[in-house]
Amino acid sequence: MTRKQRRLSLIGISGFVLALALGLVLYAMNDTIVFFHSPADIQAKNVQPGTRFRLGGLVREGSLERKADQVVIFEVMDGQSSRSVRYQGILPDLFREGQGVIAEGALEPSGVFRADTVLAKHDESYMPREVAETLRRQGHWKEQKDAPQQAKN
Repeated sequence: MTRKQRRLSLIGISGFVLALALGLVLYAMNDTIVFFHSPADIQAKNVQPGTRFRLGGLVREGSLERKADQVVIFEVMDGQSSRSVRYQGILPDLFREGQGVIAEGALEPSGVFRADTVLAKHDESYMPREVAETLRRQGHWKEQKDAPQQAKN
């Protein structure tokens, strides 16, 4: 085997090992990747019940309903459609109607989104990037001119 052939073999084997390692990392992360959808995306993309994802939008005014055992039912809207969300637990202090929210969980066969985590915006000028972009595309999110710029992640 010549020196050039050994070098090419070493480069080829190294590339294969690197591709294999990358494939294993992506396969291991497959269960932890959670996609973001707005209520309109759920219908448009035909999201199947049982699929874990993040639902984002604004909490519809007048939709907040508190039940026994810390069960909370509310609607998340994006201007085109809305989705009912059921959550059991303590809501963040900044959670309120008319504010931006992201709920992580899964869609039930009945169409209700069962959330196991609810995140609310953390100050007056912040909204999660995915939610702000979706609402901006639909014409429902307008940034204030004198508000600080959106936080960068």
